[in-house]
Order: sequence, then structure tokens, then C-alpha cells
Amino acid sequence: MFFLLHIACTMVHQKTPALVYEERVKSLWVRIKGQPHRGNVIVDVYYRPPDQEEEVDEAFYKQLQAASQSQALVLLGDFNHPDIIWEDHTARHMQSKRFLQSINDNFLMQVVEEPTRKGTLLDLALTNKEDVKVEVDSTQGGWLRM
Repeated sequence: MFFLLHIACTMVHQKTPALVYEERVKSLWVRIKGQPHRGNVIVDVYYRPPDQEEEVDEAFYKQLQAASQSQALVLLGDFNHPDIIWEDHTARHMQSKRFLQSINDNFLMQVVEEPTRKGTLLDLALTNKEDVKVEVDSTQGGWLRM
């Protein structure tokens, strides 16, 4: 799964220094400078291995909490929580429940609606902006429009 990001702004980007770097978190945070009336967008591309330790999950949640202070935040990636039922925001496993709690604590919405791999929704797009739209073709990837 891959995403193509299209944002209506000047595409000047820089690595986001305000976030605490944690080597074990497989994540790339980027700040995209927006137009004056729209503000900046923080984008994260993330991969969470299926067997990731809770300690590494918590390090990611700390990064997420810091980034969620931005005006616009978009998270894209493979989060590997196949037990989450997105229709009612429930999960069986504790790590998935903690992930849902972090999403709620940071006022994020999951905007991918179709399964992305083998009938399961593993590749997500999360945002704090209601006008973010994602179109997904599970065979070709997806793209994001703001």
C-alpha cells in the first residue's frame, strides 16, 4: 500500500524537529508549510510491525501527542491492528485498544473506509481535519486530498 499526498499549499517541506526522536519507532514526520490562511500540515508516514512491543507503541504515542498540537495533522501507514472493528471503535487486543485510546485522546479520525489488504483495514489515514478525503484502490495504493 502506498499513498500519494496532494495538499493545496506551497510544497515546501522540512523535517519536524519538535518531536522526540525514537530510533525504534519506524516513522517519518514532515512539516509542510501551508499558505498563510491555511497553516502548516504535519504529515507522518508510519510502519508498525505486527509484533511491536508496547514500549515502542508508547514512544510513538508520545510523538503523536506532541504532533497533535498542530493545526493540521495527517498520519498515513501500516498500523497492523487487524482486530480493530472501525465501525464501532472496538478491539480485542490490549495494544489495539490502547491505539484506539490514543486516536481518541488526540481527536483523530480514521478516513479510509475500504479494506486495504486481504479484506482487512491495516493501512490507515488518520487526521484531525474533517475535510481530508482518501480514495483507496487496494491493488494500486491510495491518495489523499486536503
